[in-house]
Amino acid sequence: MKKGKVIGIGGVFFKSENPKDTKDWYKKHLSFNTDDWGATFWWKDKDGKDATTQWSPFAKDTTYFEPSKKDFMFNYRVENLVELLEELKNDGVTIIDEIQEFDYGKFGWILDNDGNKIELWEPIDKSFK
Repeated sequence: MKKGKVIGIGGVFFKSENPKDTKDWYKKHLSFNTDDWGATFWWKDKDGKDATTQWSPFAKDTTYFEPSKKDFMFNYRVENLVELLEELKNDGVTIIDEIQEFDYGKFGWILDNDGNKIELWEPIDKSFK
């Protein structure tokens, strides 16, 4: 039985010719509450705990999505990131870089079967308050 798993979408990240204009457009036309990073959407998980999903346009020339050549990157919320990455490694999935830890959670990266970079995030949502 798997110990680590995806529990939701943590974020949608995409390249933009002008991230500031894109954030301004979404703020004006769709009422996104934007900041320097994009927009954070708050919601409750199945246990009633606060949770977030991030929406962020990146500069067209960002290297953050590499080694993928795509103009987007998905971020998935996960439980037990360390265990999940070990299971994925054992399954032959390409792991990128080392786990990074911040006050808002742990991050790891993989490539899917289409070469898309996937960011895995074990969140600490309360740090956003």
